[in-house]
Amino acid sequence: MPVYNGEPYLTGALAAISAQTFTDYELVICDNASTDRTEEICRELASRDPRVRYIRHPENIGVNRNFNRVFELSRAPYFHWAASDDLCAPELLERLVGVLDARPEVVLSYARTREIDAGGGTLREYGDGLNVEQAEPHRRFAACLWKIYMCNPNFGLYRSSGLRKTGLEGSYSNSDVVMLCSASLHGCIVEVPDVLFYRRVHAGITVQKYASAHERMVMAEPRLGRRLTFPGFRFFHGFIAAIHNSGLPFSERLRCYSRLHIVWRRWRSRLWDDVRFAWRFLTTRRA
Repeated sequence: MPVYNGEPYLTGALAAISAQTFTDYELVICDNASTDRTEEICRELASRDPRVRYIRHPENIGVNRNFNRVFELSRAPYFHWAASDDLCAPELLERLVGVLDARPEVVLSYARTREIDAGGGTLREYGDGLNVEQAEPHRRFAACLWKIYMCNPNFGLYRSSGLRKTGLEGSYSNSDVVMLCSASLHGCIVEVPDVLFYRRVHAGITVQKYASAHERMVMAEPRLGRRLTFPGFRFFHGFIAAIHNSGLPFSERLRCYSRLHIVWRRWRSRLWDDVRFAWRFLTTRRA
């Protein structure tokens, strides 16, 4: 669980994890230098549950690097990211572990989502439709590129060996999209048809708090400050790098490259956003 100033919903999120019917897990909490009661809440849980490891960074290292750090500190063959404001059903881990145990070709299993509001009330049920089980990596990759939208499956259960091959989160906005599509190069993605994950939608979430990809870049990588960062171009390059570093046979990588036209068709506006932002940035500086 990566967390920063998670006090409003953290106790509930931790209680949902503690209530899991699958109990053979370790909870690694990486606190990104929170300034609220997050540290107190986490240390209290760690003091009474030996499965909990709490790590506090001396300074904010950015949300993406904090997500990666949690995985780097994990030691299990399976890995699950838990957000400090979301909830899950008690049987979530048990159901997802069952899929990975039974099917070695699966790199990620996830459950359907129920969106909840700040008070826990139901907003809607959402199916990501990312059940991709084709034998060929390029077909799984193309299916992900066409279907991906909210990235809820990233809060499913990964096979750690496969997740490690993705390169994890990049230091640019929307890198979770790239990571999830990259995972499809290394195995099947399977959806458990039941609603077991409850994603909270509130004013403090990233897409609500940071309107543009350029604003989210500063959140992802605070050291960048207000410099030109070109998140759209980095996003496109992330897909190219994922294929290049996949370790797949050359012929299969060529087939994957040929599917990048989907990236252009779905997200080319991000490149134009970068150009417009750079133009405004440079002309404002001259003024």
